[in-house]
Amino acid sequence: MSLHDRDEALETALLAAARKRLAERPELGSILAGRPPPAITPDGLGTERAAALLLDVVMPAAIQIDHPRYFAFIPAAPAPASALADVLLAVNAIYGGSWLEASGLVHAENEALAWLAELAGFPDTAGGCFVPGGTNGNLSALHAARERARHAGNPATHLACHAEVHSSVRSMARIMDAEVLPVPGDGLTGEALEQALHPGVFAVVATAGTTNLGTIDDLAGVAAVCADRGIWLHVDGAYGLGALCAPSARARFAGLERADSFIVDPHKWLFSPFDCCALVYREPALARAAHRQHASYLEALYDDEDAFNPSDYGVHLTRRARGLPLWFALAVHGTDAFTDAVERTLATARHAAAEIDGRPELELVAEPELTILAFRRSGWAPADYTRWAEALRTSGTAFVLPTTVDGETVARLAIVNPRTTLDDVKVVLDAAR
Repeated sequence: MSLHDRDEALETALLAAARKRLAERPELGSILAGRPPPAITPDGLGTERAAALLLDVVMPAAIQIDHPRYFAFIPAAPAPASALADVLLAVNAIYGGSWLEASGLVHAENEALAWLAELAGFPDTAGGCFVPGGTNGNLSALHAARERARHAGNPATHLACHAEVHSSVRSMARIMDAEVLPVPGDGLTGEALEQALHPGVFAVVATAGTTNLGTIDDLAGVAAVCADRGIWLHVDGAYGLGALCAPSARARFAGLERADSFIVDPHKWLFSPFDCCALVYREPALARAAHRQHASYLEALYDDEDAFNPSDYGVHLTRRARGLPLWFALAVHGTDAFTDAVERTLATARHAAAEIDGRPELELVAEPELTILAFRRSGWAPADYTRWAEALRTSGTAFVLPTTVDGETVARLAIVNPRTTLDDVKVVLDAAR
């Protein structure tokens, strides 16, 4: 059988496995035990052996991030509709970077971006694109910010942020050969920013939901300072801005509407598959001027200046239409279903915080602003937290990891899955008794 011949037995096996996975509560998963024999050979393994290796050995050796007791890092909970759209996207050979080649998909992505922009209070002229993840989104926005400063005759080399900014911001600053101006204080505030700024700053990065504790910077105060100084404000809301669709939480993001750009990862709290980050600019033309690539073979894409080419708005050229699964889930279920799902996770986090408060051996490190709970266990040393997490993982009960807050090792739970219940949280807390 040649490389491009259809293999109906393989199609049946893999599609059946996909349907089974969607129908069942996921197992937590595991880590690969030993190395399986080599699978890449001159003659190939054939359908049956390769499928068995994939389904029985390779795929199970992974932690399933949509498990209701996956509480480490930031979980995910893709809706079946979005997962199925991603399957269809994979089997269609579509380049998602230009209007000419993917106008239908680009239109759908832009509709999803417009919904997010409206929730953020951005004007209806706002726009952007979907990129692989928050790291790429932060880099793309900061590159646009620096190019705007340069074209204005400002050779600024610094970006300002707080210590709790996501690690990708510092990493992307190194890639851009930019310097980071750290702003001291408990979170990024307008007052602290005002005191720290100097003329060499081309952008400020505020956070709407830190990864470690879920805290939200003083967006309104920071936005006022940036507007007064003419500095680009980028808001990293990769995790937290999923809560924009929850009326109970939206007021916590006051000031976001004055930002120049923001990101939010639908693969986190907006129920899309990996990998998907929405990058939205207040003035997309500034991003296009910074990012559009020029080559003789590309110029035909730009004959129609009204055509919207997603490749013009991020650090990419080749791209898949990774925003399509979000759009499809929104189209199937409506925005109210997203609101209900996010409100449910916020409620679960509130109940879980109360449960922690009610256990004498546990103490919250901070009151949760969103859905991340950090707590200490009285009498525990760092090694105790590690043993607790390892026992939960190896037993298939839950995936949790300790973290540090102000140098102290503590436990941390992140909740974004609407199927996570208070009982799921209690199982993990009980193991800390």
